[in-house]
Amino acid sequence: MAEKAEKQYDSVLSVQHLKKKIGRKWIIKDVTFDVKPGEIFGFLGPNGAGKTTTIRMLVDLIKPTEGKISVCGYDVNRDPERALKYVGSIVENPEVYTYLTGWENLEHFARMQPGVDQDRIQEVVNIVRLDQRIHDKVRTYSLGMRQRLGIAQALLGKPRLLILDEPTNGLDPKGIKELREFIKQLASEGMAVFVSSHLLSEIQLLCDRVAIISAGRVLAVGGVNELIEDHSKVAIWHLTPLEAGRQMLIDHGITLVTRPADFMDDTIIAGLGTNAVVAEMHEEMIPELVTQMVQAGIQVEGVQRIQPTLEQLFLKMTEGESIE
Repeated sequence: MAEKAEKQYDSVLSVQHLKKKIGRKWIIKDVTFDVKPGEIFGFLGPNGAGKTTTIRMLVDLIKPTEGKISVCGYDVNRDPERALKYVGSIVENPEVYTYLTGWENLEHFARMQPGVDQDRIQEVVNIVRLDQRIHDKVRTYSLGMRQRLGIAQALLGKPRLLILDEPTNGLDPKGIKELREFIKQLASEGMAVFVSSHLLSEIQLLCDRVAIISAGRVLAVGGVNELIEDHSKVAIWHLTPLEAGRQMLIDHGITLVTRPADFMDDTIIAGLGTNAVVAEMHEEMIPELVTQMVQAGIQVEGVQRIQPTLEQLFLKMTEGESIE
């Protein structure tokens, strides 16, 4: 008889109204999201938001007080053995033995999982591109190579869901780029990847969807571009004379931005000239306003539409709290 998880399912991971109470304090107050096959899902939150606590509940290291976690249709709390056989994870740092070779490490972990043979070990070695160094001692590996060995270990059991907690910690730019490409490759082959990270620019480049968590609650879940599109849009106007242009924008009910840092990167702010006005507005209004300004004798030297980054959205939603 076929396993239930072998049938079609909408979500590899489903988290419904998850809550966790420690002593008298609610650490996780309400967390709901799902992760679909072939999706890279980002999990972002400020210090103390509950990211690590949530991840520990996902892999059954701690039990939730309320709520439900399902992996491929199996309840993690009621049927952890079946649910977690579809999960590969690195929570915090990869656990590897530095005095062994990479291959010996994988052999050690393969013994803990039924059905993992030498062919599968070689397969995951090829997937993470460690074939040239797999028989060297792990103590000679760079941090990026150890991270890839940890992922190889997590992939031994052919998981449907890969959970990575801060996978780019300590990596140099080259290592981050290689890891990003590797994760995208796994997702393109149908694996769901759940990534917790504090590198917001990296999440924006990597993830299809994100959940933003603060004070134990998920504030928003959605596609990266979708969340950004829903955020307020701004345009930078370069106008001469400046005051006449500013007044025309105000006369059309447009709000001028007094805190540009809420909407754009420091590099863009540094390039603002003395005749620049930042306005919060819909882009559909721009052509008509340009026409009216020219007719009024106001010189429009340029209009630049600014797309907010995930970082600005994050800081606005969490009221500027720092991130882990």
